[in-house]
Amino acid sequence: MAGELQTLCPLNGDLNKIAPLDRNSVDLFDNHYFKNLLNNKGLLGSDQLLYSSELAPSTTKSLSGGPTWKVSLGRRDGLVANQTGANVSLPSPFDTLDAIISKFRVVGLNITDVVSLSGSHTIGFAKCATFSNRLFDFNGTGSPDASLESTMAAELQTLCPLNGDPNKISPLDRNSVDLFDNHYFKNLLNNKGLLGSDQLLYSGELAPSTTKSLVESYSSDMNLFITDFVNSMIKMANISPLTGTAGEIRKNCRVVNS
Repeated sequence: MAGELQTLCPLNGDLNKIAPLDRNSVDLFDNHYFKNLLNNKGLLGSDQLLYSSELAPSTTKSLSGGPTWKVSLGRRDGLVANQTGANVSLPSPFDTLDAIISKFRVVGLNITDVVSLSGSHTIGFAKCATFSNRLFDFNGTGSPDASLESTMAAELQTLCPLNGDPNKISPLDRNSVDLFDNHYFKNLLNNKGLLGSDQLLYSGELAPSTTKSLVESYSSDMNLFITDFVNSMIKMANISPLTGTAGEIRKNCRVVNS
């Protein structure tokens, strides 16, 4: 979308050119505007902030049926971005379940946090590059991942063929793409988790002694999932906050102050 808008509105171009506020349904009064926000396709910055800003979790996530909670304000931002550190510390779709649990524990989060926060995959999309390893020759077996439901595997093979475009996307939750609900966990019970790291929560070798029972509980109890998710989000927001004179309060959240 950014590339298309750059073509429409080049530097020093005509400021009077126009673009539709809702690209999906220009002439209809419907809810596609909100679906656009879920996919970072809000045209105006003030629109996208409704979903993507610091305050959004406590206010507008409910547009997709999600929970609300009080977000702590006044946080200070760091002065350095560390991509290498992020790649090492953050869970990867290719991680083992043991590695994922360990990464959570390092920052004070437990197994309940692992499963409940994974439930955020009830909305959003993932690129072929993050799950195509499951589709053809999983771990050198010559076959798709055995924990991936066969019909879903065939559909994903069509979307993401060998040597295909790694940037094509598929919804993380095929049953309710735009709703924040517990279908993500129901998918796992039916071997329909998109990412390998998702399906491991139910089908992994370590799952019976760690995460499987929570997946089953959340799949049948939406209220339990919502309660645990909110508590885990609050815990995650309190991981090593900067205090005193450390960091800064940014004027623009995307860049350090000049």
